Amino acid sequence: MPKTFPPSNYGISAQPALEKYFIQTGFYDLLPLALQLAEEQGFNQDEIIEAICKVNDKFDQYPPTKNRTAWFKTVFQEKLKEARGDILAFQAARKFRQCN
Repeated sequence: MPKTFPPSNYGISAQPALEKYFIQTGFYDLLPLALQLAEEQGFNQDEIIEAICKVNDKFDQYPPTKNRTAWFKTVFQEKLKEARGDILAFQAARKFRQCN
């Protein structure tokens, strides 16, 4: 049975959907670190899911050569910000299309 993590201050918890993405991408061992980073910066679960998918894409192209945890931390923080931008852009485009 997969380990579940308690809810955080921001309401982010390792729900089955979130755990599934981390298991599929091979970063399940870094889930606690990812939740901590997301909490500190105020990101939600949708942004975390988008970010872990982006991290996996980068991992496929440029895998870490030495310290996997440090690589993950750096890339995940970058991809969290990118994910927020993508989600906000998508929401804005959807609102714009509904108005026209």
